[in-house]
Amino acid sequence: MVVLLSGTALFDVAAAQTTVGLEDLALVESLRNGGFNIYFRHAATDWSQNDQVSKTDDWTSCDTGKMRQLSASGRETAGTVGEAIRALQIPIGQVFASPYCRTVETARNMKLGPVETTTDIMNMRVAEYFGGSSAIATRAQWRLSMLLQADTNTVLVAHGNVLVTATDVYPQEAEAIVFRPEGNGTWTFVARISPQEWVRLAVEYGDLKGAPD
Repeated sequence: MVVLLSGTALFDVAAAQTTVGLEDLALVESLRNGGFNIYFRHAATDWSQNDQVSKTDDWTSCDTGKMRQLSASGRETAGTVGEAIRALQIPIGQVFASPYCRTVETARNMKLGPVETTTDIMNMRVAEYFGGSSAIATRAQWRLSMLLQADTNTVLVAHGNVLVTATDVYPQEAEAIVFRPEGNGTWTFVARISPQEWVRLAVEYGDLKGAPD
C-alpha cells in the first residue's frame, strides 16, 4: 500500500514493516554508491531512568539522574553497528544527531565521522520548545528529503517518536531506516536494518569476520 504523508512523501508502508530482505547485495552496493539518508534511532537505553526537562537544554544533560541515557549494551551495539558499516565500506559524509545525550553518544560510538547536533530531528516530548510537533515533523521531513552529497550517505541519529510522526515508520532502538531523498520535501523508503542485520551483511558482503564455526 502506497501512502501520501502530509502531502510530501510517498513510500510503501507495508514494506516498511519488514527488514532487509529483497536483494541484500543490491542494497549494499546502492549504499556504497551513496545518495541515501540513514536514520537511526538511538541505541538501547536504561528505562529505569526518566527524562526530566524543565527548561531549555536540559535534554543535553548526560546525568543519569536527569535524563535517560544509553545502557552498557546500547553503547556496545552502537560501536558494533559502526564497525559493520565501515566493514561494508559504505561511505558516510555527514553525521547529525539530536542534541540529546543518548543520541549524540550513539552517533559518537558509531565512529562514522564528526557529529553535528541539529534540532531538526528533535524529540517530540520537547516539541513545545520548538514550535510544536507539526513544526518538528515538517523539519524532519525536510531533512529526509535533502541530498547533501551524491557520492556519500548522511547519517541521522535521533528518536522514534519524531520519525513515526514524520513518516509513519517507528524504528526500534538502534534500528536504521534508509531513505532515498528525492528533493522538494519528498523521499522514498528503501529498507529498515536492525543491528543484527548490519552485522550479517558485513560478514557476508564486507570484511567483518563472523563467529568461528
